[in-house]
Amino acid sequence: MNPQNPIVQLIPLFLIFIIFYLVMILPMRRRQKKHQEMLAALTKGDRVITTGGIYGIVVNIEGDVVTLKVAENVKIQVARGAVAGLAKDASNVTFASPE
Repeated sequence: MNPQNPIVQLIPLFLIFIIFYLVMILPMRRRQKKHQEMLAALTKGDRVITTGGIYGIVVNIEGDVVTLKVAENVKIQVARGAVAGLAKDASNVTFASPE
C-alpha cells in the first residue's frame, strides 16, 4: 500500500468547483449585473415587460416604484425589480380603447 498525498486527492474536487463556477455562477452574475444596469437606466417612455408578463410604458419613476401605463387611462405601480426587461418586441402593442 502506497498512501497518496492528500493534496492529490483534493485536485478532482477543486476541478469540479472551478468548472461549476465557470459554467453556473459566472454567467448568472453577468446576467444579474446586466439586469441591474437596465433597471438603473429606465426612463420615461420605455416599453417594458414585468416578471408577471404585463407589457407597459414607463410614465413615472420614483425610487423603487415604477408607474406603467398598461392601457388607455390605466396605470399601475410596480416595484422596479419587477421589471423583467425592455419590450423591444412589443413596439406594435397599442392601447386602444375597448369598443
